[in-house]
Amino acid sequence: MQLSVQRIVRRFGPVAALGGVDLEVAEGEFLTILGPSGSGKTTLLKAIAGFEIPDEGTVLLGGEDVTLAPPRQRDVGMVFQNYALFPHLTVAQNVAFPLEMRRRPRAEVARRVEDVLRLVELQSFGGRLPRQLSGGQQQRVALARAVVFGPRLLLLDEPFGALDRKLRESLQLEVRRLQRSLRLTTLFITHDQEEALIMSDRIAVMDKGRIQQIGLPGDLYARPATRFVADFLGESNLLEGTASAASASIPGFGEVPLAAPQPAGPVTLLLRPEALRLGGEVEALPCRARGTVVETVFLGLSAKLRLRLQDGPEVLARVPLRPSAPPPAAEGEVVTVGFSPEDVHVVPRA
Repeated sequence: MQLSVQRIVRRFGPVAALGGVDLEVAEGEFLTILGPSGSGKTTLLKAIAGFEIPDEGTVLLGGEDVTLAPPRQRDVGMVFQNYALFPHLTVAQNVAFPLEMRRRPRAEVARRVEDVLRLVELQSFGGRLPRQLSGGQQQRVALARAVVFGPRLLLLDEPFGALDRKLRESLQLEVRRLQRSLRLTTLFITHDQEEALIMSDRIAVMDKGRIQQIGLPGDLYARPATRFVADFLGESNLLEGTASAASASIPGFGEVPLAAPQPAGPVTLLLRPEALRLGGEVEALPCRARGTVVETVFLGLSAKLRLRLQDGPEVLARVPLRPSAPPPAAEGEVVTVGFSPEDVHVVPRA
């Protein structure tokens, strides 16, 4: 493992920002820490970078204990949301700064700066000042500066938060391409679920100073281990009901077969909006309900419908659309929705 975090605790007075975090990141892996504001993800990043000293626990980098080492001795590159570029230095001088601090030969500095600016497609911008660049270009300069010295670990602290959506999506792909080409071990911090699903090899979901679940993006999305993960990662329908052996009674849908028998008593089922079906195919599904369309939201290639079930809760359905096709149902219309039992996941109860 390139990075190993073992039982890290960080307290601020009576508040435990980190409550005993364990985390391992393999060499060359892109791992995302995902969580809401106040979950502890930035405090964890600072402890790994050396900006926070943990009250308990150990940080190992490349097998070396760096728990008490200052940031300059950790050989870690870091990219911040606000870029943190030196405004009085040119692009080339900003990128060269970490190499000059390490007293690398001038010829090596010039060569590495040229190489990394070409890698981020800013080879003709070396003489410009940061204020002469767009936000996306400044972020690429910050990324070039973070990788130019060949760090053991790259830390990205919500680097796209200040960018518009189109530019953010473009930079997501650029960062992933760069990370793969350099085989950089990368820890990425975000509160954006979609961003985490797109970019990550694995995702660690944090809440209240602890990692709730860690795994492949598809596994976390389809099989969340807690109600918090199910609700936080993507849109979800959390259906409350009562289990009885191999089925569960869910208001609105009746008896829903379960893939594995559950203890008798309360049960929570996760049903993603895209698993709900409308139209002719519903009649062939074993789990069906009637509901009134409360709201329809057009999303381009799909439409999101909020429905109030007869004798049941409100649910979200997300259905694909053909180009220029109208929504499948209008607000106020009564429709039948359904799903297959294979599309539900029993959320473990705390």
